[in-house]
Order: sequence, then C-alpha cells, then structure tokens
Amino acid sequence: MNSLKARGQQTPIEVMDIGGGRYGLISGWRRSQALRRLADETGEARFSTVLALLRRPQDAPDAYQAMVEENEIRVGLSHFERARIVLKSVEQGVFKTEKQALQRLFESASRSKRSKVGSFVTVVRHLDGALRFPAALGERLGLALAKEIEADDDLAPALHATLLRDPAVDASSEQAVIEQALQAKKKSLKSVLETKEDGISEPKEMPDGGLAPGVRLLSHPNGDLTLTGPGLTPEVRASFRGWLKTLG
Repeated sequence: MNSLKARGQQTPIEVMDIGGGRYGLISGWRRSQALRRLADETGEARFSTVLALLRRPQDAPDAYQAMVEENEIRVGLSHFERARIVLKSVEQGVFKTEKQALQRLFESASRSKRSKVGSFVTVVRHLDGALRFPAALGERLGLALAKEIEADDDLAPALHATLLRDPAVDASSEQAVIEQALQAKKKSLKSVLETKEDGISEPKEMPDGGLAPGVRLLSHPNGDLTLTGPGLTPEVRASFRGWLKTLG
C-alpha cells in the first residue's frame, strides 16, 4: 500500500475475459486489494481503477503457470490452494483436463508432490466454500480426508453440511470437526467388521442344513433361507418348487 501510494501502480494485474463483461483474475490479487483499501481510505480517484493486462486464451496457460511460480516463491501455496488453482483453470477452459493442468502448472514439482495436489483436488471439489480455513488444512489430514471421500460417497455431503451449519471460529476447531468425521467413519467400519467377524451378518448353516447330498440350508440374520450346493440339480429344484406350491 505504501508503494502504491508513493509511486502508483507499476505492474499490471493479469486477467482473462470470462464473458458477460466480467474478468477473471489470474494474478495481482494483493495489488487489487491494496488499491481497493487505498480508494476507501483516501477517496482518491487514482486508486479507484486498476491497470490490467488482458491475456488472450492462448496465453492463459503460461500466465497461470507464471502466477503459480510467483506465489510459490513469494509466499508458498498450500496443497488446497494449489488444487483449487487446478480446478479453476480447468473450469475456465485454460486446460482441458485436471491431469493436464497438474502437469503444466507444477511441471517442476516431483511426481509425489503432483500426486498429493491431485488428491487435494478431491477435497476442493467437495468442500470448497464450506471450509473457512482451507489453506490451513495440513497434508496428512487432507490426504486422509481425500481418501475417505473417494471411498464413501456420503462423507463429503455430510461434512459439507456440518461445516456450513456450525462454522468454525479458527483453523484448529475446523480441523477438529474433520478429524471427528474421519474417526466416526473408522468406528463405523470397525463395528461392521467386528459384526462380520462375529458371524452376525453372515449366513449360518442350519443344524440340519444337510438336507440331501450336496445340498445345504443357510439361515440369514434377516430371516431369509438359502438353499445352495452342487446337489441342487434341475430335478431337485423342480421337486422343491412343487413342494412349495402345496403349502399355498
């Protein structure tokens, strides 16, 4: 702000035409915010407009890449911010696919880093707008969250609703909500596995299940009965269906 006040805007921001008389910001967010604050504080007309460089569609990939590199050097980006740039660049048609965006925007990064950013794309896709402190989401928790979201279609909508219903006051409390959601899912899965191990959810063979050579009778928890085995020949099936009809 001091520099802009003393010397004016020296470097243009970069934008691209997104239609309807609107422009998407590629780089220069801090300059834009500083000008806005100066305009509010001083009322001077010179701060009410911004010098902008309009990027052509064919130039946009290079502009996005330069923006990412500049911010990585200046302040460092979180995985969430990196992933959000990937999604937004695809939405704006700068890149055709997320894979292409990842490769181009982070071509100097290791494969491992690109893979982690790719995982965070899942988090951004489902929780962008619901998280109040997304940049504070650490790598470990973010990767665990992405994995569970991909494994459980119900997790993201439920967590999204929870985060919006009771907005966190700080990053730690927001992450605590995420941790609780992941722990609840693990407990639920553990319960299911323990139930399965106890044999409650698995069909059991009836004590007199050996009805005939090669034929077994299984009892299910919901009361269903199943006949199974190699002895269920077409003749045996026909005989059994005939017997059932006599019960009516």
